[in-house]
Amino acid sequence: MKRVLIFDSGVGGLSIYQEIYRQLPQVQYVYAFDDAAFPYGELPDSELIERTSHIVTRLVERHQVDLVVIACNTASTIVLPSLREQLSIPVVGVVPAIKPAALASKRKAIGLLATPATITRQYTDILISQFANDCEVLRIGSTRLVEMAEEKLRGKPVSITELREILSAWQGKVDCIVLGCTHFPLIKEEVLLAVGEKVQVIDSGMAIANRVKALLGDVVVHQQVFSNFTYNSAAGENAAALNISLEQLGLSAIESLNYPRSLVR
Repeated sequence: MKRVLIFDSGVGGLSIYQEIYRQLPQVQYVYAFDDAAFPYGELPDSELIERTSHIVTRLVERHQVDLVVIACNTASTIVLPSLREQLSIPVVGVVPAIKPAALASKRKAIGLLATPATITRQYTDILISQFANDCEVLRIGSTRLVEMAEEKLRGKPVSITELREILSAWQGKVDCIVLGCTHFPLIKEEVLLAVGEKVQVIDSGMAIANRVKALLGDVVVHQQVFSNFTYNSAAGENAAALNISLEQLGLSAIESLNYPRSLVR
């Protein structure tokens, strides 16, 4: 049986998990999130590398994982070289879907919706220069949307009015929006309601799923029932509500790794 570990600072990576699961339901999944240090965009690079390496290598060994997905844009740009040196298995990262958005945009006007850290990072400038130099790319960095996605999975409704206010600067100016944070596809339907039907909303989930499928190769279909696993780094609030959503997605209730924020700092 093939096993895939999906790692993020929060529940945003569940959007990536869902896309991979649609293509590979016969794979066993381990989902882990470092909520003790959430959000990752506020961490120094050295701490982010230390935390990610510790949690990922520990779970790879525990579950004999075949492939790792770092389902966080911030972590992907910082920790992949270090992790790939430590592990002998493939490690897949995520980047904002600038290229497909540039190809899809008819007006050549794109909105990049991401975290404040992602919209200011050099790798984002490089992606835009390489793949969207013929487009106007407007950027909004929002931590609030991350919170909305987390709240939604814990049973709280998403305010369309608040979303409209956050995205109001793009009204009538873009025809394509890139969801540049893995949390944001979790509220994709709400974003579409907020911006209207004439705007296309794109994320990187399908591309990551295709990459994982190609790297895993042939996957044997097993008849026996098996469990998927969920881990976090510290006990969080509203775990019971989140566990309901996790169960609906085919994942287990959360097990804590007891890796608090203060361990590194």
